[in-house]
Amino acid sequence: MKILTRCIKIIGGLVFCSVSLFPIILLFSGSLKPAEDIYDYRIIPQRVTLSSFVEVINTLDIFRSIFNSFFVAIMVTVLALLLHSMAGFSFARLQFPFKKGLFLWVLSTMMVPFSVIMIPLFFIIKQMGLVDSLWGIILPMVPHAYGVFLFRQNFRGIPQSLFEAARIDGCSIFRIFYNVFLPLSVPIFITLGVSFFVTNWNNYLWPTIVTQTSEKYVVQITIATLNGALRTPWNLILAASVIAVIPTMILFIFLQRYYLQGIKMAGIKS
Repeated sequence: MKILTRCIKIIGGLVFCSVSLFPIILLFSGSLKPAEDIYDYRIIPQRVTLSSFVEVINTLDIFRSIFNSFFVAIMVTVLALLLHSMAGFSFARLQFPFKKGLFLWVLSTMMVPFSVIMIPLFFIIKQMGLVDSLWGIILPMVPHAYGVFLFRQNFRGIPQSLFEAARIDGCSIFRIFYNVFLPLSVPIFITLGVSFFVTNWNNYLWPTIVTQTSEKYVVQITIATLNGALRTPWNLILAASVIAVIPTMILFIFLQRYYLQGIKMAGIKS
């Protein structure tokens, strides 16, 4: 019975893995096909060519847009981790008036769809003079209740005795946060860091609203410019998509162990 159960789990895992990887395999396979073979759905290309990658590099300013995406994703990640960790620490360990109500108010913002606030948000960015700038993309993406909630859950799981011992030793609140809580929270930092980076790397809607010139385009908008009114060059779109997806794949491959560990740690805190 145990052997049968194990075989079923292995087969189920293989089926799930195949279904999950199939679109990625098609993406890489299609990027290696010439334009006339793009609708040939055989996984292994009959003719392999790198002409689509060469054309993308020569016709699109793909590397500038990749740099823009890197800058946006990294800045949002760094600022969000800093601000969310401080807010989560405050809600987890500090005592101040209306603490519970403020935390519930922060969580309630997760129920507001971005489509509801994007027009008022655009007018705010316009008043700040940040339209058609990378900072106009970055700043609105930093605040998010998801990060505050996970940091609070993580910090609540750290023994209170460590906080009290540090206070007895004369540590300031900031020093407790920096020297005691942060070193114990590396997995959750990596988890949220990967999540923020990937989310903002793939962000399309808000950069489309804010940016107006090609010099400020992120990689997702640059790929979208390939979609023509009369003809869609799928071979070029697939090649550009492969170039765009490689950084996030490399990031997740190297950090997946910490990412999963952080998710498990955050999920069991009360």
